[in-house]
Amino acid sequence: MKQLSHYLTAMRDQTPLVQNITNYVAMNVMANVMLAAGASPAMVHARGEAAEFAGIAAALSINIGTLDDEWADCMVLAATAAAERGMPWVLDPVAVGATALREEVAARLIALRPTVIRGNASEILALAGTVAQGSGADTGDSVAAAEGAANRLAIQTGAVVAVTGAVDFVTDGRKAAHIAIGDPIMPLVTALGCSLTGVVAAFVAADAPFEATVAALTYYGVAGEVAAETAHGPGSFQVAFIDALHAMTGDALDARARIAGVCSPRFVS
Repeated sequence: MKQLSHYLTAMRDQTPLVQNITNYVAMNVMANVMLAAGASPAMVHARGEAAEFAGIAAALSINIGTLDDEWADCMVLAATAAAERGMPWVLDPVAVGATALREEVAARLIALRPTVIRGNASEILALAGTVAQGSGADTGDSVAAAEGAANRLAIQTGAVVAVTGAVDFVTDGRKAAHIAIGDPIMPLVTALGCSLTGVVAAFVAADAPFEATVAALTYYGVAGEVAAETAHGPGSFQVAFIDALHAMTGDALDARARIAGVCSPRFVS
């Protein structure tokens, strides 16, 4: 894997247009986060244009957070268009184990072969058909407990699977990485996890999915650590975090990154 600065530079040089079908709570925060990172976000979800816009975007991210039947159909239309183009797209299966509707929509989307699936441990366990301890969008399971499920899901779907938490875990079923970076205050700010999905899509638009996902998660975590150095609570953290994403240089990213080597994975069955 190349220096992480390579992936950040590649993304910023491309300024990828990323179509985001995300939840109501996340839209504003997500757009600002992606702009600060160097991408070009577009919140396009209407039935009449979702598929058409996927024909011009560089990547697509789909988040099922505030789900309804109309939006579900639009998600499928956009993901179908992305799949037909061979365009990378990222699925964020928010609270997938909570209701039958979420399980049904997630199954429809996974059938369209997302490039990356990013979720918390309980969401990944639920997608893999394992009993999970999630409560709505919050995880009740550890990342370590989801590693085996993530590996199986990656093999079954062909996607890179990213399990995010205190120590992120990324696998494509053949190789894996642990990313121990970030700050505990990050989950206290609404929509930062949803926004990460868009950043992953932007990185994947510019480079190989596994490596780009690892780079995106590391970049995000480093920005969280930088923001925490000056923040006094969740409110000031959000502002400092967006500033840190914008100000991050490739050299700073390389210097602060902590990845437990990209290697053959060790999984729990």
